[in-house]
Amino acid sequence: MTGMNDATPSYPQAVQAVAERLRAHPGPIVVLSHENPDGDALGSVLGLTRALRALGREVTAPMEIPRYLRFLVEKGEIVPALSEWPQGALAAVLDVDNNDPARVAGADLTAFDGPVVNIDHHGTNRRQADALLVDPSLPATAMMVADVVDALGTPWSEAIATPLMLGLNTDTGSFRYDSVTPQTFESAARLLAHGARLGWINDNLNQNSRSYYLLLREVLSTMEFLHGGRVVLARVDDAMLARAGSTWEDVESYVNLLRGAEGSVLAVMVKDYGDRLKLSLRSRGGVSAQNIAVALGGGGHVPAAGATLTGPYAEARERLDAAVTAELERVGLGG
Repeated sequence: MTGMNDATPSYPQAVQAVAERLRAHPGPIVVLSHENPDGDALGSVLGLTRALRALGREVTAPMEIPRYLRFLVEKGEIVPALSEWPQGALAAVLDVDNNDPARVAGADLTAFDGPVVNIDHHGTNRRQADALLVDPSLPATAMMVADVVDALGTPWSEAIATPLMLGLNTDTGSFRYDSVTPQTFESAARLLAHGARLGWINDNLNQNSRSYYLLLREVLSTMEFLHGGRVVLARVDDAMLARAGSTWEDVESYVNLLRGAEGSVLAVMVKDYGDRLKLSLRSRGGVSAQNIAVALGGGGHVPAAGATLTGPYAEARERLDAAVTAELERVGLGG
């Protein structure tokens, strides 16, 4: 799957450099992604892990898999977080900046002194790794992993193509976001030609537990329409989870429901852990979720980003409101 971003001359060389580093490494490879993994994180990890294993490589993929994505994982191929690094390991860090170890899950990067390969599509990536493939113009890391699979020379199979399709499908909002380009559809077509099960993916993603709906009822009762309806915010805490018999995993997709509110340009889903908040931000209409997240110490993409704030809700809410107001004023939507 070559030529995804041929307009950037360095991209094909970067793909080859990453593939060569992975292929030439004599020891084990540990494949990692970010905390609270989404479809692109898991899909990229599974796609690369399965491709490397098909070449006979020793690969470990530590991750805590969200319940809604477990349908894709085969028994034993994903393991719990590592307590120590395998001797002579290489770290392949996907869909997150390896220079942000607090966000990299599955192993402690601060305790690692071996080579690092980084494949990512976040604009805030600091681009420091032994082999690097970063392109914020691409809507999903899975697209880049697909190019690396080609460069590795791994024979394609449904087992490799399907998780990469998961990543592409979820990070484009099922091909609904502005990040979708003709190259996105070319990538999807090639993955389908390799056997990717798009219909099966969507059918499984659309199945939710009873607790998901009970918690959703609680969350919707907290909705606020701010700045003349331009901003929609909702909050969830431990007490709400307990009443619904739910878990934090059920919260992940709610921000996209909020984003559907007519007239809104920003959706904010607040996970209130008591001593800290985790924010999920989605934006449109020129408003940058990334700017807001960066102002609060987080990061992500222009239309989708996140941040963590310390302190109680009332205190952290003031910081959030200030960052949101500043971004709306930047695009002429203040007042």
